[in-house]
Amino acid sequence: METAKKFFNVRTFLWIGVLGALLFFFAPNLVPGSGAIFRSIYWQDTDFDKKSVDLSEIRSGGPKKDGIPSIDNPQFKTIAETTGLGDTEPVIGFSLNGEAKAYPLGILMSHEIVNDKVGGRPVAVTYCPLCNAAIVFDALKSPQDLDFGTTGNLRNSDLVMYDRQTQSWWQQFMGEAIVGELTGTKLKMLPSRLESYAKFKARFPKGMVLAPTRFGSYGSNPYVGYDTNSRPFLYSGSMPKGIAPMERLVVVGEEAWTVKLLMEKRTITKGDLIITWEPGQNSALDARTIAKGRDVGNVVVQRKTVKGLEDVVHDITFAFTYHAFKPQGKIHLTWPAG
Repeated sequence: METAKKFFNVRTFLWIGVLGALLFFFAPNLVPGSGAIFRSIYWQDTDFDKKSVDLSEIRSGGPKKDGIPSIDNPQFKTIAETTGLGDTEPVIGFSLNGEAKAYPLGILMSHEIVNDKVGGRPVAVTYCPLCNAAIVFDALKSPQDLDFGTTGNLRNSDLVMYDRQTQSWWQQFMGEAIVGELTGTKLKMLPSRLESYAKFKARFPKGMVLAPTRFGSYGSNPYVGYDTNSRPFLYSGSMPKGIAPMERLVVVGEEAWTVKLLMEKRTITKGDLIITWEPGQNSALDARTIAKGRDVGNVVVQRKTVKGLEDVVHDITFAFTYHAFKPQGKIHLTWPAG
């Protein structure tokens, strides 16, 4: 009897150990409130009692904390030194205080965040493939600059970042802290363009281009055919009405226009706002090789000012993303608005 009991205790102990190992390796991002039975060792410094969303809305995307590694010491090359980047491949083009840089989506696909300084100012250049959301944030926050990493988690299929200073979690699409010490704090979005490499070179012939690191296979798309799917990946929220969930939108504040409409009109004007479209940019989410993706064109969003045309903060994203985060927003399917 004693022998059997001892065997049972040893076997039970072993199974508990195996279960613990499985949870540790395969569910490292689960947190209280989202169905987990323990607080992950990766997030011991995150204040989960302070939050603006229900933690059950946050789900693991698969990788653990920093499993998708941000680029924290970016290296750049001149346009003349840059090779292997096609003219129609998409880049995030950004300039500030006289300095201009291009961040190819073929690199960001593997990293999602670049912590950088442009024109002497700290910025976070971000890209969420599942939402096609390319956003540049001002990372200058008192009392210290912020730099960001990936949590490995998603909310509404959108990247959840974290800052390394307070371990707070941030919703990339909204630029807002949703969990932790900085909950409710918003990052300032800075005007940038999702444009072809050729467009960037024409605008900034002396611009710099993000150079590949030793990580990953650059220039490829792991989400083949994603932007022509009928439904998004890892999303369980409600769908927008009257429009396909994967329809591309140009989002400016609380309003959005379909890229399909913009392709037809070429130029849309609303007051001092001017939105234009030209062909010549590959989709990053179509073919296996980004350079072979179908042409989705280049969108420019500007506003008339006394100083001339100035770029405006905007996003090229999917209808389901806009609906999830801005359910009261207006999507224009026709123009003039009908």
